[in-house]
Parts: sequence; structure tokens; C-alpha cells
Amino acid sequence: MDVEENEEYSNRNFVLEQVKKDGKLLDLASEELKDDREIVLEAVKNNAEALEFASDRLKKDREIVYESVSKVGWTYCYAGENLLNDKELLMAGLKKSGQILYFASKEMRDDKEVVLAAIEAKPIIMKYASKRLRSDKDVGLAVMKKNKKCFSFLEPNLQQDEDILAIKNEE
Repeated sequence: MDVEENEEYSNRNFVLEQVKKDGKLLDLASEELKDDREIVLEAVKNNAEALEFASDRLKKDREIVYESVSKVGWTYCYAGENLLNDKELLMAGLKKSGQILYFASKEMRDDKEVVLAAIEAKPIIMKYASKRLRSDKDVGLAVMKKNKKCFSFLEPNLQQDEDILAIKNEE
């Protein structure tokens, strides 16, 4: 990128217009503009994946993160630590990608509703559920009905449960 282009991406009005057309162009913006709430929100509205290029401060902004995560899910990995116990935010992302349970806090990995939503979208993510929920019969039955290969992620007490074994041994 030459100096002239670089100067354009330090110009607030220019960058705002560009991210309205293609949110991922936020990547080219100056560090100062990656920390401009209006610009980042417009970028994320245009392309949810633009959250990756937002400043650390704006990755803690719930509205911006929700705008992204509720559309694509996987961008939850960029959410600020202050948002990792936000159940509504996590649930919105889980509707798109069960994989994001991996990035969730310990508290959220121990929330039955959260884990059930995650395994609905991606059963194998069960391995990241809390030990307590890997011992929970309701959760065990739900995951086994989705994917019998998840048997190995269940705690020993469930691996010996007759209802779980019945599902495992179905043809």
C-alpha cells in the first residue's frame, strides 16, 4: 500500500464510507479509526467478520460484539473478557456455531441451557462442557441422540447408564 492510500485510511469520512460498502476494509483503517465506535459498528453491520479488526476496547462493547456474534457466531472468540459471562450473547452465537462453547467461560460451560444449545449445533463440543454436565443424564441423552461418537466424552457414570447404552448400541 502506498503512502497516499495509507493517508486515505486515516481519513474518518473516507473510512466510514468504505466500511459501509465492505466492512472488512476496517482492516486497512488506522489504529485510531479501528477504535472509532461509529466506524466499527458500521463495519460489523456490513460484515460481521470485521469484528476481528476492531480495537480491543471495542471488542468489549456489547452492542458491537452482539451485532457480529448473532450473525456468524464464530466471532465470539474476539469478544472481550467482560462479555464472556453474557449468556444472551453466547446463546445468540450458539445458534450459529456450537463450536464457540470452546471460548466460553467456565460458568457458561456449566450452564445446562448453554451446553444443550451448543450440542444441538455441534455435538462433539460436548468435550468442553463442565464435568458436572458431562455427568448429567439429560445432557448425555441429548448428545447421544445427535451423535453416538460423543459417548467417549461422557463421564463414567453415564457410560454405564442403561438408557445411554441403549442409544449407543442402536443400529
